[in-house]
Parts: sequence; structure tokens; C-alpha cells
Amino acid sequence: MGLSSQVIVSLSSFGTAEVRRHGQCWFAELCHAAGADGVEVRGELLVDAAVELPQLDAMFRRTGLSSVYSSPEGLWDREGAFDSVALENALTSALALNASVVKMSIGGFHQNSLASLAELKQRLAQSRVRLLIENDQTAAAGTIRALQYFFEAMENTGLILGMTFDMGNWHWVGESSLRAAELFAPRVQYVHCKGVQRQAHRWVAVALTDSLAPWRAVFEAMPANVPRAIEYPLFGDDLLDVTRTAIDGLRHLEGRLQ
Repeated sequence: MGLSSQVIVSLSSFGTAEVRRHGQCWFAELCHAAGADGVEVRGELLVDAAVELPQLDAMFRRTGLSSVYSSPEGLWDREGAFDSVALENALTSALALNASVVKMSIGGFHQNSLASLAELKQRLAQSRVRLLIENDQTAAAGTIRALQYFFEAMENTGLILGMTFDMGNWHWVGESSLRAAELFAPRVQYVHCKGVQRQAHRWVAVALTDSLAPWRAVFEAMPANVPRAIEYPLFGDDLLDVTRTAIDGLRHLEGRLQ
């Protein structure tokens, strides 16, 4: 099953403690029962990757659920050195899941990192996994300026990469999500649908319809034929119903763009 126009659930939405306690396969089964088209497997929430990744792969093959692999590591370290080990780990994990997409941030990419873009290009040419760059919650890898610099440098090497656009993360770095949407929409191949609220001097993730941000304008600025993922807290006594309601709500919003 391809990823186009799918509704995905990021498994981080169920909370770190609960996901590590039950395992990501348990929550993937719940998402399937709730009507999701796919799930986003989170590298940082794997307790035993050697056990969990094959379990998830078997479950995806049985159910037809699609998958995205999210790596918690950046492509470049804090000093701007290319982290080939992080990339290999991400690609290997994605292949273990039979996932067609892996998402990573650029980490500490800066001017001294430019020469290593050729190595990234060469490695990706050997893989069938598609790498998407996500705006994270750091100044180095989540601001408009940092990402514009990276994408321009990347294209100068002949490497074309799409983007995972996280609707909420811009607020953590003090950026306008609407301006970012206007600038990056042509690159977007996957959207993290996350609203935000300001609480006790910090931003928190919430459902889009509870967001203080101009989420409708941002949502509508995104391409209409790309997968959209729920990435905000899902909790309640009837978690299956909560998840189903969230999926149906996002599918309804997504349908309006078709």
C-alpha cells in the first residue's frame, strides 16, 4: 500500500511510558482496529529493536498497515560532522519494517557540513528507502533559515529530498508555521498534524481543533495528496474509540482538500 493520502498515527501519541510498557506492536494493532492506514514507528521508543522490529514487520504484512520509521538521531552531529552510523541505523530499521519512508532531522548541519552531502547522496542512491527531512524543535534543525540553507545546499549537489512538515514544531523555535508552510509546501511529502497551546511558559501538543495556531490555513497550504499523521496525545478510558475519533476527524479534514 502506498502512502499517498493516508491517515497515519505516530505511536508516540500514546505516551512514552505506555508505549514502552505495552510495546509498539500493541499500539499498532490498536491503530489498525481504529481504522488507520499506517503507523509511524518511533526509534526512541523501541525497548528491544531486535525483537520489536520483526514483530512489527509481521504485523504489517498480516494487516496491510503501512509504516514510516522515525529516527531520533540527526544526520549531522553537533559539530557538523556527518553521522553515517545514524543514517545506517535508520535505513536498516526501516528495511526491517519494510517501510518505504524514514524521517530524520538535519541535526547540526552547517557550513562545514557541505562536503559531506556527496556522501549522503551516494548512500541514498543505494537504498530503496525514501529519506524525508523533518523540522524538529531545535534552532539548528527546526528554523526556516536553517532548513532553507540545507535544502539549497542539498540541491546544489543534485540531491533532491522531500520534507516532513511538522505543523506544531515551528512554535517551539519561535517561527511562523504559516510562513513556513508557504515556503516549504512544494517540498512536503508527509505532514505531522499537531496543534499547539501555550501552558506554563511552554508549548504543548494538542489536537488541531484545540490549537491556538492558524492551523486551518497551514493545513490547507499543504499538498492534498500526501499522508497526514496524528502526532498529539491520545488518551482516555476507551483508547480505541479515542483513536478512531481522531483518525476519522483527520480523514474528514483531509477529504475536504481532495
